[in-house]
Amino acid sequence: MVRLFGGLVIGLGLAGAGGHALAQDGWYTQGDFVPVARVAIVIANDLDEDRKDQPIVIRRDQLPMLADIQELTATMVDPAGQSRPEPTPALLARQGPHERRGETNGRAIDYQFDDLDRDGVWDELFFVADLKAGERRTFYVYRGFQHRGWNQHRTHAAIGSYMRHTVPFWESENVGWKLWFPTDIDIYAKRKPLLMSNRLYMGNLDGYGVSAENPDYGADIQSVDDSFGGGGIGVFEGDVLARPRFSPAADTEHRFNAGQQSDTRYSFEVLVNGPLRSMVRVRTMNWNTGQGRYAVEQTYTAYAGQNYTTAEVRFPTWEPGAAGADFAVGVRRRPGENFVRQEGNMVVTAAPEALRNPDDVEGLQQQAPILYAGTALIVPDDAGGRYQFVEGRGGNHVYRIPARADGTYRYMLAAGWSEGEVLKTPQAFADYVAASARSYSSPPRLEAVREDRKP
Repeated sequence: MVRLFGGLVIGLGLAGAGGHALAQDGWYTQGDFVPVARVAIVIANDLDEDRKDQPIVIRRDQLPMLADIQELTATMVDPAGQSRPEPTPALLARQGPHERRGETNGRAIDYQFDDLDRDGVWDELFFVADLKAGERRTFYVYRGFQHRGWNQHRTHAAIGSYMRHTVPFWESENVGWKLWFPTDIDIYAKRKPLLMSNRLYMGNLDGYGVSAENPDYGADIQSVDDSFGGGGIGVFEGDVLARPRFSPAADTEHRFNAGQQSDTRYSFEVLVNGPLRSMVRVRTMNWNTGQGRYAVEQTYTAYAGQNYTTAEVRFPTWEPGAAGADFAVGVRRRPGENFVRQEGNMVVTAAPEALRNPDDVEGLQQQAPILYAGTALIVPDDAGGRYQFVEGRGGNHVYRIPARADGTYRYMLAAGWSEGEVLKTPQAFADYVAASARSYSSPPRLEAVREDRKP
């Protein structure tokens, strides 16, 4: 994922000045939309490898010339993209006046101006792009109102009442995540690239039996129980690993907390809902381990075209006991694990499975054997994380990350399975995770920003 900080070249290219050629040639048009102003954004890929569907984030303070923009007055264009032809009368009749018209000099691409702090002003410009090894690519934001451009969602996020309790969902086309347990993740994977969590929560469908409605929906591929599941958090207090839903007051038999006032409690909200990334925020409050007290806020993000989700973590309350505390993040060892790769800041676990609902004690649901299901955890290279295997509670691959003065942490989770359209073997999945780890630790750079205007 892109993390963009200073060091930019910001200039103004006007006719008669340094940007004369760009101001005259190669300007995008769409039907009767003929803009006269644009902002060039240059993205640099410093890795010696290609990146597909690379998430790109640009902060508002890095685009001061667009700080006061209205979304419909921005058209984002890939100048190397294939221009769309004029739509047929039949397509226009079906899609209406908001269908894109014939283009020249590039292709309009989807983007998001996301307001993350809910103050009504956008905070981040987000889009995805394919980047070649070592490439510097220019994208344009053209100024001027135009109301064309349907944008099909490739990610989704929502909060649903699912089996009588509140559950956050977020998904890309290949993989979805949900918090049946409020700090330990369930995973569902798809056979075809599609969005389907709305069917899960609106129909309250069993994730293990959802294929009966549509085989392409796939299945739940993660058993959580009392483990870290597909990704969970806690704190190490000395040598003791504490987790929010296993406090001294918790209902350990059912693996949930007790009352909302007497024990750990949670709140959920959707920050962003597509089309290219979707985000949910989870607040964990009133967490008392018996030694320390904590509150933590996590923001999970799903990305178009990716099998991973990222988490940004912040502890507004960090009051450890006498033993001190470090941050803990982990994933469950796959039952029957026969493939594991642990290198530096990443761990991958995979195994063949007979998918079954762990709550189906009567054995009424048919088991579904698959060649492999896999999960992975990545922490930043500079986090100082120390890997350790925790045998208890299902067996978990865990990173212990030293406490940070600002109370912030981040990590990445990934999932794959043999039934999907991509990453069909454990080796392919592990290679994808390794590439994602490299990108996570060495994101593309915003190299330059420039304004151009026609004379």
